Amino acid sequence: MSPVVPADRSGMGWVRTGPPRPPPRIPRGNPARTGAWFAATCALALLLASCTEPGPPPRRPEDVRAQIVRLMPATVRDRKGWAVDIYAAFASLGIEPTTQNLCATLAVAEQESNFTVDPAVPNLPAIARAEIERRAQQHDIPLFLVHAALRMDSPDGRSYDERLAAVRTEQDMSRIYEDFIGSVPLGRKLFANDNPVRTGGPMQVGVAFAESEAHARSYPYAAKPAIRHEVFTRRGGVYFGIAHLLGYPASYPRMIYRFADYNAGLYASRNAAFQQAVALASGIPIPLDGDLVRYDSKQAGTTELAVRSLAPSLGQSPAEIHRALEKGEDAGFEKTALYRQVFDLAERMQRKALPRAMLPRIALESPKITRKLSTEWFAKRVDERFQRCMAKSGG
Repeated sequence: MSPVVPADRSGMGWVRTGPPRPPPRIPRGNPARTGAWFAATCALALLLASCTEPGPPPRRPEDVRAQIVRLMPATVRDRKGWAVDIYAAFASLGIEPTTQNLCATLAVAEQESNFTVDPAVPNLPAIARAEIERRAQQHDIPLFLVHAALRMDSPDGRSYDERLAAVRTEQDMSRIYEDFIGSVPLGRKLFANDNPVRTGGPMQVGVAFAESEAHARSYPYAAKPAIRHEVFTRRGGVYFGIAHLLGYPASYPRMIYRFADYNAGLYASRNAAFQQAVALASGIPIPLDGDLVRYDSKQAGTTELAVRSLAPSLGQSPAEIHRALEKGEDAGFEKTALYRQVFDLAERMQRKALPRAMLPRIALESPKITRKLSTEWFAKRVDERFQRCMAKSGG
């Protein structure tokens, strides 16, 4: 079971800001000259309109689906079915199915599940039992009561013990927990409607993110009893996975930073670069994990305390600093005075430009993980798959 991560979205565009341009000045005086000017202006406008080449026509859905099939590994089963669901997700989310975006999606799906809709997890029965026993210890519930509850029949006719022994996938385990919570009083006390299976499906997307995303915009399918169940389907898994990966604006120079965000949380790569600038400006070592404020406490975290040490140079109060750092999961953080001032101060001290994105340094922890892994490792592995896909496309 992967920990919840705060959940990278399409490239940020640029628009002109400032006061509106004044209307063109029409010369006054001689009416003949004025009329001639007007006629010449119209002729020029018509000439420019006739010389303007139309943009390329939008790509046909069947062409995009055919490209997806070509880009997927030849060993994937039902590649046409995958292509249908992936294209539908791009169309529903309003994200351009460029070759780069398609390859990014395929790279994440291959890394997370090797294109398996509901991938099996090694040693899952032991992981599930350990979670139940851990919760029992938290609530000071004797284990013999837990074992007695697990011997009870579940809604499908088997005991919970039997179902746990046969569990293979996160969807299986999620449904066992749902039944246990809904049918056994002890289950409700242990989990309090908090299903410990927090990720799943072919892109291993977070259930909490999917529920939030479905609330923010209309989910295009007739959902199963709960959005949680949709995460474990191919159509739902790729829809929410693509939303997580590409559905927010980010000015990253390379796709690898979106891959890191997919694992570590929204704007983690941008925030890690900001943390590095804070560390260089303050001389205080801080973890480059992308978390600008503490989410588990109202106390100021290491990053916030380091920024506060720069307050005399920044001219901002602790309250102003905190309000700016709270925008760490928003594209607007880059427009705050704090963001600009910290980078300006650090770059003047270092006498060089500093990167605006870097891979966060986070060790990955989960009962499913049996070796030392990190966000950097994940991002680089996905990027390798992405580069192979781009090379295959000729891009």
